Amino acid sequence: MTITTNLKKLYETDDSLWLEQTIELLKQKQFNQLDLENLIQELINLGKRDLAKVKSLLRQIIIHLLLLQYWQIEYERNYRHWLGEIKTFRYDLNNHLTTNLINKSEEDLENIYQSAVDFVQVKTDLTVFPEKCPYTLAQLLDDNYLS
Repeated sequence: MTITTNLKKLYETDDSLWLEQTIELLKQKQFNQLDLENLIQELINLGKRDLAKVKSLLRQIIIHLLLLQYWQIEYERNYRHWLGEIKTFRYDLNNHLTTNLINKSEEDLENIYQSAVDFVQVKTDLTVFPEKCPYTLAQLLDDNYLS
C-alpha cells in the first residue's frame, strides 16, 4: 500500500491528520505521494468558504447600513449598535479580502444587496429600499462611510 493510498483512507477517517501529513509532504516536495484528488477538492472548498465568508460580511454591512438609513422608528434606540456592527463587520471583512475575492464580490454585489434587502424587509416591514444597490464596494469597505 502506497502513502497516497494511505492518505486517501486517512482523509476519510481523520481529515485533520490528513492535512498535517499533506502539508509535510508539500514542505518536503514529495509531490508524487500527495492525495491529489482530495487536495484539489479541499482547495476548491477553501475558495468557496472564503468567498461565502466575504459575501456574508458584506451582506451584514449592507443590512446594518439599511437599518441605519431607513428604520427611523428604531434609530434612536439602536443606531450605536448598528454603527458598532458595521465597524466590526468591516474590520473582519478587510482581514479576509484578496484581490480575487474583491473582484468576485464586486460581480455579485447586486445579489448580496438583494439578500440584505430581503432580510431587512422581513425585520422592519419597510419597503422603501432602492431597487439597485446604492453602495459601491469601496463605500462598503470604507470605515468612514456612514459611520
